Amino acid sequence: MADRQAALAVEYDALRPRMVRVAYAILGSRAEAEDVVADCWTRLVAADAREPVRDLTGWLTVAVARAATDVLRSARVRREEYVGPWLPEPFVSASEADPADRVTLDETVSYALAVVLESLSPAERTAWVLHDVFGMGFPEVAAVVGRTPAAVRQLAARARTHLAAQTPRFEVDRTAHEEVLGRFLAAAAGGDLSALLATLDPDVVLTSDGGGVVSSARRPVLGADRVARFLAGLVGKYVGRVEVELVDANGAPAIGLREDGTLISLILLTVVGERATRVDILRAPAKLAAAEVSRR
Repeated sequence: MADRQAALAVEYDALRPRMVRVAYAILGSRAEAEDVVADCWTRLVAADAREPVRDLTGWLTVAVARAATDVLRSARVRREEYVGPWLPEPFVSASEADPADRVTLDETVSYALAVVLESLSPAERTAWVLHDVFGMGFPEVAAVVGRTPAAVRQLAARARTHLAAQTPRFEVDRTAHEEVLGRFLAAAAGGDLSALLATLDPDVVLTSDGGGVVSSARRPVLGADRVARFLAGLVGKYVGRVEVELVDANGAPAIGLREDGTLISLILLTVVGERATRVDILRAPAKLAAAEVSRR
């Protein structure tokens, strides 16, 4: 029995990063995803004791997806009571991370997509994530969400249509993203409003998530002029107080701001063409703490 559990633990550890990505894509919370996957280890041991699990990848994917969907349903109630806009927690790593690690990060959803996924129902989100991202068949997805395969196919189709209408179609590659991020950072740090405006799409949306704990914009800021002025005011408060670092968030470059060694903000851009169409500022301390853990 001990040898079997030890062998199971080795296989589980190898599959764990993928399972965390499955849970994260459904939940949009790295901390909750980690909890779900950890809980499924206990369930796996109990299930294997009753009858040996032959297809560990399949068993874990279904178990993790079911648990994540249940958590998402209860989380939706909490998020409706959330103070200000709610943003997902990104997967964060150091910008100088090994390219092999970066490939692993790229296998998860982009941050822009994680934001849009919040507009789907739990069933739509799970159906789309499992089928379109992780390649599960509709019968297997049906077992997770408790619907028929035909119903799951419709859920995934509705999700696909919704996402196509909201997700940027021409996001740039990493090099172009870094170039825009560099211009954005230089303009903001230098207080050059016109140069900052040049990095922003005319219809750019800025969203700030302080979790009701620290100051943030309680509503999205719309339009290049308003966003640029908001950022200029924000930078004015930070000048001389913070250290700026470049990090990777969901496989794309982002900006971290530290005060006395503590991460106080993450700034994430969605870049289309040569401009940012979204500026997301994560300031909620609990989410930043989770981001710090994810980069270790």
